[in-house]
Amino acid sequence: MGLNPEIEKNYRELLSKITIRRTECEEFVRFLEKETTWLTAPASTKYHLNIEHGLIIHSVNVATTMLSLKNVLIPEIPAESCVIVGLFHDTGKVGMPYAPRYLKKNTSYIYNEELVEMSSAARSLYLVSKFISLSDEEAQAILYHDGQYILENRPVAHKECHLTLLVTFADTWTAAKEDGRLKVKQLLYFTKQTNIKQEGKNGGN
Repeated sequence: MGLNPEIEKNYRELLSKITIRRTECEEFVRFLEKETTWLTAPASTKYHLNIEHGLIIHSVNVATTMLSLKNVLIPEIPAESCVIVGLFHDTGKVGMPYAPRYLKKNTSYIYNEELVEMSSAARSLYLVSKFISLSDEEAQAILYHDGQYILENRPVAHKECHLTLLVTFADTWTAAKEDGRLKVKQLLYFTKQTNIKQEGKNGGN
């Protein structure tokens, strides 16, 4: 099954925003697309978008959300930084060249236990930095993008760069949206309690 045309279009549009490091990025993208499962891997084995193409869909969504956030909150951050961090923050999930992190088993995915073990965030930084010159802030954002959900990220608590805060929220928001967890509910507890009390009074008359 091919990549959704809209995701493909958004993916290419995001890449076009990388201008200063275009040559480095193009080389990295060629590597990802030709030597890894970048375009076909799931985003996870059992959580958000554990489907074919899930990783690229999630990555495009995170980068797009990051750009929206930065335009409102801190427009002085270069769009190029947001695209590099947002689009490539999870590239560690591809595994290594010709050695995927996720293996298809029947209708689901399992981990490839043959790979040298490291966190997906560390592998992401490892892969990206082999091709693209990163700023300190971009490196921190990629390595610590999972935020304080991860115990190992405690050293940067309250010391996050702007990019790290942006990608953490964009990633969390995007995953929740992809999981269908973003449902607006109006739980008017006090109103309900008032109604119940009022009904009780009416029933006693």
